[in-house]
Amino acid sequence: MAKKQFKAESKRLLDLMINSIYTNKEIFLREIISNASDAIDKLCYLSLTDDSVGLSRSDFAIDILLDKNARTITVRDNGIGMSMAEAEQNLGVIAKSGSYQFKGEMDGEKAESEDLSIIGQFGVGFYSAFMVSDEVTVISRKFGESEGVRWNSKGADGYTVTACEKESVGTDVIMHIKEDTEDEIYGSYLEVWKIKALVKKYSDYVRWPIRMDIEHQERFETGEKNDDGSPKYEYRMVTENETVNSMIPIWQRSKSEVTDEDCIAWYKEKNRDRKDPVALVRVNAEGAVSYKAMLFVPGEQNENVFTGDNKGAITLYSNGVMIMEKCDKLVHEYFGFVKGVVDSPDLSLNISRELLQHDRQLRIIGQNLEKRIKSELEKLLRDDRPKYQEFFKNFGVDIKCGICDEYGRWKDFLKDLLIFWTGEDSQVTLKEYVDAMPESQKAIYYASADTLKRAISLPQCEEVRKRGFSLIYLTSPLDEMVLSALGDQDGKRFCNVVTDDLGFDTDEEKKAAEERDIENRELLDFVKESVGEGLSKVKLSNKLASRPCALTTEGGVTLEMERYFRYGPSEEMRTVRATRVLELNPEHPAFSALQSAFTDNRDKAAHLAQVLYALAELSAGVEVEDPAAFTDAVTELF
Repeated sequence: MAKKQFKAESKRLLDLMINSIYTNKEIFLREIISNASDAIDKLCYLSLTDDSVGLSRSDFAIDILLDKNARTITVRDNGIGMSMAEAEQNLGVIAKSGSYQFKGEMDGEKAESEDLSIIGQFGVGFYSAFMVSDEVTVISRKFGESEGVRWNSKGADGYTVTACEKESVGTDVIMHIKEDTEDEIYGSYLEVWKIKALVKKYSDYVRWPIRMDIEHQERFETGEKNDDGSPKYEYRMVTENETVNSMIPIWQRSKSEVTDEDCIAWYKEKNRDRKDPVALVRVNAEGAVSYKAMLFVPGEQNENVFTGDNKGAITLYSNGVMIMEKCDKLVHEYFGFVKGVVDSPDLSLNISRELLQHDRQLRIIGQNLEKRIKSELEKLLRDDRPKYQEFFKNFGVDIKCGICDEYGRWKDFLKDLLIFWTGEDSQVTLKEYVDAMPESQKAIYYASADTLKRAISLPQCEEVRKRGFSLIYLTSPLDEMVLSALGDQDGKRFCNVVTDDLGFDTDEEKKAAEERDIENRELLDFVKESVGEGLSKVKLSNKLASRPCALTTEGGVTLEMERYFRYGPSEEMRTVRATRVLELNPEHPAFSALQSAFTDNRDKAAHLAQVLYALAELSAGVEVEDPAAFTDAVTELF
């Protein structure tokens, strides 16, 4: 029979698909197996109403045969098969979907059966075989017909279709594997271990058995005896036909069949995780979009933090066929640590499962999953605070980044998951903090430093604690951005004890403070001049209870932000500096000594000013810029 040509558009698509569309060649096997599964689905469905099929559900299977000498891979199914006309129609025009047409016909008959679940299609997916093959032969016989059909093609130059004999109903797809090149070892696809691994990776949950001949070492008795009279054994290689896929995924089973402990054991084995997950989410949803999900919140960060593997990975399936190993469209990055699987028969796919056609279904699934994830985390926060604190230690930064992302778009959804330190051994939510506030407290007071201990010891905290108010302590520059994004909590403003007005002074006290600054203006200017260019302003403060001095800032950049920017990606960011303000306690003996020295010994006063500034830097956790000058200034005081 003369060779036929693909239609022009199909020829162009075939060339594009082989060279561009697929991101990795190994998915060809997934596509061919999915087509085989689809063909079995059809015949199994027909067998429900047609006794002449003569096959029960347990009779259906997919076989993979490897022939290294002939350099071929054969995928064989005993599904519905194709007639001559269907081979022309489905294989001669790329992206023609026999499955889609079949499903439409069945829908027209109002068929209702779980077995009518069509994933694959002879179309674009079938042609993925040409990524690894230089010739593909399809031998098929349709159920109800006595004659088979043989379709053969070596690629874009065309194809032939001829009648042939075939003993049984079904389809054989025979792929002749390309010769190896410098860039690609195609021969690896002829290895049993490779094919078995690809089946486990992409098609492990196809509902029909996928069988292969697997070689094993077997011990046998030789019939002879050892010197001690015991039987003598030798080893030989034997080949057994084995099912290499598990068929029924754990997430497809009901809670009565699979316990949470079984799911956790599966998770730990799958992810090589030593610790149990802190939360498990199991979903079986039916409605506008039907799907099943099994999600896990890890108990620890992945150790491979420098490889990018520390993030979670939700794997997307459609009826047991893996579509996407890491689907980043399901949940936002603030839940990016979540691992697990989502399986939906309702996903609209094109390019045969390689690309999602629309993301509407994903958005619906993702929104529902995020609500469930949040609900599980809130339950953990409520019922097991130590475990939640461990979770937040590992993944709290993801929640914080989510609050800051997109100008606070997700802040209301996420804010209840935040916890903050209020002491060395206590953490609370913002709601818990506000609920515990005395009636006289008008703001949420916070202090920020690079460590919890340093934040607690900041001089400005003393006055707040003296009045019986608690503080939340921030230990990351990101924390300040989070509070800025939130704006308030239940109408209570956030007050930085270092930079903001604490609101404790009356109008009379504020006026007296202004007069006091005017009276000491000459001394304060002298201190600023003695310290040098790094200091923007010197003022007297009522915030300091027992400390002589403190370093604060003014403007939008705090000391914590400065530390953060110091490690930024650009030189411009790394040079950002906070505007420093030195606050002095007018009630402290150190200030009295400074006043006396300013009157009697200006050199000593200058050294005192430098020492006080350095002490303020140290208290604030800022590295003293010139340790030698600080040492000299202290020495001069003796």
